[in-house]
Amino acid sequence: MVDTNKIFEFLHRAAQAIYDKKGMNIIVLDVREICSMTNFFVIAEGTVDRHVKALSQAIQEEMKLQGLHPWHIEGEQAGDWIVVDYNDFVVHLFTPDLREKYALEQLWQEGKIVDVRITI
Repeated sequence: MVDTNKIFEFLHRAAQAIYDKKGMNIIVLDVREICSMTNFFVIAEGTVDRHVKALSQAIQEEMKLQGLHPWHIEGEQAGDWIVVDYNDFVVHLFTPDLREKYALEQLWQEGKIVDVRITI
């Protein structure tokens, strides 16, 4: 288990990496009290599958700079929904149609929204 302050720093950096690659509709949910799989979800979208793949790569590169490597990655081949699992937080990257279809924000609506710093 990583220190909570360090996790928040990772969340900020992940959100910034998504923003810097023109990712959209970034939301971070604190699911510690309602989910046993992880503590936080980062949810965002890209315009098309290639964009979603680029967002995933940007996050992985940023986390690698922080000494963090994913436990598991799913969906990189198709690119319409990529899940990057860092154990303490999981990043979900979607194309807009799949994000709407699966509506994770509504599925985990009891989660608390985390205010992340994004430098514009």
